[in-house]
Amino acid sequence: MTTFESLSVGDTYETARRTVTEADVTNFAGVSGDFNHHHTDAERMAGTEYGERIVHGAFVFSAMTGLLWQSRSPDERDDVIAFYGVDSLRFTAPTYVGDTIHVAVEVLEKAEREHPRANGTIRYGITVEKADGETVLACELLSLVR
Repeated sequence: MTTFESLSVGDTYETARRTVTEADVTNFAGVSGDFNHHHTDAERMAGTEYGERIVHGAFVFSAMTGLLWQSRSPDERDDVIAFYGVDSLRFTAPTYVGDTIHVAVEVLEKAEREHPRANGTIRYGITVEKADGETVLACELLSLVR
């Protein structure tokens, strides 16, 4: 469960995994309008320290939120009232087309709130990790929950 009362500081879990595809990068560039050469120009990126195109950091963040949402049951989804904020967001390593990622979550803090539908906020420590364990994104995510 994701209710305020059901979660405890120190609780941890991991989401399912997903592999980043060429279509993900192409579609994200189109939706976001971010056609930066880092993501779209294979020839130019071949000569860089990355050796190839890298996935948009904003896509990795978006995929993270999707993996988190998919990891919840329908009842748990109803317990989440709002995405409340994000702190300390860092992209710590590149993600490439073909990388498989998942999200590791730890409950860092609970804070009661006066709200007509919610009981408080939960601060989660989040890392997005590749299959080899390398962290590509780290942040603290806050959710307003029942």
